[in-house]
Amino acid sequence: MGKYTCHLSKSNIAPCVFNRPGIENCPMRIAPEILEEAKKIYKDDEEIKVITKNASIVEAAGYIKWPRLKDTIEFAKLQGYSKLGIAFCVGLTNEAKEVANILERYGFDVTSICCKTGGLSKSDVGVPKEYEMKSKTGYMIGTVTCNPVAQALLLNDAKTDMNIIVGLCVGHDISFTKYSNAPVTTLIAKDRMTQHAPASVLFTHYGKSFFSEDIRNQKKN
Repeated sequence: MGKYTCHLSKSNIAPCVFNRPGIENCPMRIAPEILEEAKKIYKDDEEIKVITKNASIVEAAGYIKWPRLKDTIEFAKLQGYSKLGIAFCVGLTNEAKEVANILERYGFDVTSICCKTGGLSKSDVGVPKEYEMKSKTGYMIGTVTCNPVAQALLLNDAKTDMNIIVGLCVGHDISFTKYSNAPVTTLIAKDRMTQHAPASVLFTHYGKSFFSEDIRNQKKN
């Protein structure tokens, strides 16, 4: 089992971009057999081959010009998908409505499932009482947990060609992806602190301060 640290490359442009190995534990140096296995998959798995080809076409066509929703639309068109599913967080209902509206205007048949569908109790999946959320007025709002497995199964029943995640919680997105029959892409990664732009904290003073303080506090505890 290898330990790979591509993020420690000394160059801002990784040498592998030019098909050259980089740092000492570069996968191109120490795991050529795995890379050959990947090449074989691209050759033998027609679905993966086509998906990879079309993803690269979309990347080149819309580079810096298109938002991710446009990328998603053009990719779906290239794939020949007609029925798209949206698995969305109840807190992003307005965003899901806008996404569905735009997709339908492009001619797609859209099916959407809210994360709270099914009324699954948090206690049913072992969530401790203290993690049931309350509103600012004290009204209990968090006794029904998200139900990503049901979202996946319902979209499977709808026979969607591709499913789109709109703001599912961390972890719930994993469960949804695991049980989805159709391929899954993420349009919106939920991050309420940054208005759903999780990368925005990486290079700002506020973001760096937040993580520095949080790490210090965790070490104290």
